[in-house]
Amino acid sequence: MEATTIDDIYSGMVSPCSNSVELLNGTVFMVIYIIVFFISLLGNTVVILVVYFMECHRASTDIYLMHLAVADLLFSLTLPFSAVDLHLNHWMFGTFMCKLVSCVQEATFYSCVFLLACISIDRYLAIVKATQFLSRQRHLVRVVCAVVWLFAILLSLPIIVHREALWSVSVEDAYICHENLTETMDDWRVGLRILRHTAGFFLPLVVMVFCYGFTMYTLCHLRNNQRQKAMRVIFCVVVAFVICWLPRNITELIDSLMRGQWITDDCVLRDRLDMALSITQALAFTHCAINPILYAFIGKKFRNQLLMALFRKGLLGRETLSKYRVGSVYSSASSRQMSITDR
Repeated sequence: MEATTIDDIYSGMVSPCSNSVELLNGTVFMVIYIIVFFISLLGNTVVILVVYFMECHRASTDIYLMHLAVADLLFSLTLPFSAVDLHLNHWMFGTFMCKLVSCVQEATFYSCVFLLACISIDRYLAIVKATQFLSRQRHLVRVVCAVVWLFAILLSLPIIVHREALWSVSVEDAYICHENLTETMDDWRVGLRILRHTAGFFLPLVVMVFCYGFTMYTLCHLRNNQRQKAMRVIFCVVVAFVICWLPRNITELIDSLMRGQWITDDCVLRDRLDMALSITQALAFTHCAINPILYAFIGKKFRNQLLMALFRKGLLGRETLSKYRVGSVYSSASSRQMSITDR
């Protein structure tokens, strides 16, 4: 029995079109991915260590942020494979690594959006409902994080099943990492992919808009300057995620509808969509390096915690610590419920 090729999958489904994506410079994307990889590796490792050394001073939001950093770190570990794939214009790592890399990227994406939704709910309860219940129930927060990871892995299972290294004649007679949908490319399969976009991105986005809308409204009426500053980092984190991932989800959704023949396919639209998929993927992949930068430049407590951690490990002198630390990290009992993103 002959092996399935990517050309067999799409033969008869879409009209043959010239592949303009080849006009995009794969080397440029490769350099971007490698830079993002090193920034993310360093930045997210620092975030994880800072939260880890906080010990009993962690707030519930800090736990979510640490898991968010773990997700971004795992995602960044897949970038070298994507960089090589773009540079060579074919997949050289086999079916197992195709499934593994794709699964990690999918699962960490979902975990990020679910964790951001959890943070929005946590801030909503703490500010709008004026309750610190979740902050005091750390075991419950850890259970929520475990459920988030489990649900993210479950949503990524279709990737494990369908992704393969497929032979493509149209890509210089080489293998590409792609979904093998020969027997399942029908309405229910497209519907399942739409469901994943809806449940894994758009519904959590609605939750975030609702929670942060009421939270910001409450803060404006409380005139609490400290809490307003504290929300700036979280708000920037959410906005950065939406800017990076919303275009990718929209283009993938359009691609799903086109593959399912719910949208009329033609060469012009396919040409533009393929280029949009490549560009939005690069934009989405840069997200894993953004959060640590936001913490460092906006979050005063994060900078203080980092300086304290370096001081405890003997990597920073007392004079330098006093020079760059702003205020006291643990100046009051209430600061123990403040997140590392607080100012």
